[in-house]
Amino acid sequence: MQQEVLLKNSFYNLRNIYLTVAISVGYLLLSVLLVGFKTDQLVLIFIFNALFYISKGTRQFILGFSIFIVYWILFDYMKAFPNYLFNTVHIEDLYDLEKNTFGINYHGLILTPNEYWKINSTAFLDVLTGFFYLMWVPVPLAFATYLFFKNKEQFVRFSLTFVWVNLLGFVVYYAFPAAPPWYVQEHGFGFIAKTAGNTAGLARFDHYFNITLFHGIYSKGSNVFAAMPSLHSSYPVIVVYYGLKNRLGKINIFFFTVMLGIWFSAVYTSHHYTLDVLAGISCAILGIISFNYLMRNTGLKHFGKKLINAISN
Repeated sequence: MQQEVLLKNSFYNLRNIYLTVAISVGYLLLSVLLVGFKTDQLVLIFIFNALFYISKGTRQFILGFSIFIVYWILFDYMKAFPNYLFNTVHIEDLYDLEKNTFGINYHGLILTPNEYWKINSTAFLDVLTGFFYLMWVPVPLAFATYLFFKNKEQFVRFSLTFVWVNLLGFVVYYAFPAAPPWYVQEHGFGFIAKTAGNTAGLARFDHYFNITLFHGIYSKGSNVFAAMPSLHSSYPVIVVYYGLKNRLGKINIFFFTVMLGIWFSAVYTSHHYTLDVLAGISCAILGIISFNYLMRNTGLKHFGKKLINAISN
């Protein structure tokens, strides 16, 4: 009896063991059902459980970053529910709007910015934009890690804002399925279901270094027809906002440079129209404003406090 009481009150209490096992098994079974089995799923389960039980510090860390894990799982599960099954994919109308709004006169022809840069690409820009596009994951995660150790409240706000902006973007994905510029370049204006992902202009980065980095990334894409809004363009806006809010000084110059670099790279590599980038920026701004409102006026404030306590004590 005494041993049972100790076990319940210890770091390895039965309630946590049952809960983590249930979450792990439930996630694996649901993943197999929706998107099929992948070794990535076992790696994620191992990392979560290992960090949860190694020490108090690692437990707090993985609980905090579970916010990002939830985002990744939701993104992965989108493969099971392609947005083109719910609404008509916008291809030619989006292309025409881009050309009419941001068209560039080049030798007597009106080109979209994507078409212009595809013709006028350079090795320098291929490499530069490739590096910028790689930063959309490491920079937000590195910033989140900094906030986790420096300011738990700001970490929770940043993380929840990040997921909230993504959820808003996912809603638009399903309400307004949109083909990326490279799709028109490769397939024209006809709709082709189950189109595979494409590295587009980022292939030039791979070729320059003789690697398959971006090929590996885009072969795992959740949905080709989820180009608007460009969430790649949303993420650096969130980083810059919280960087300014936390008065990080010169590091904000880096964040701002990365933001502009990612916006340009999205268009240069034909992964997004300028309209997609503007939609991504708008999504981030709307997400930040609405999140701050929800934190002030709804139960989200209490959830945030509980999460802060869970990763602080």
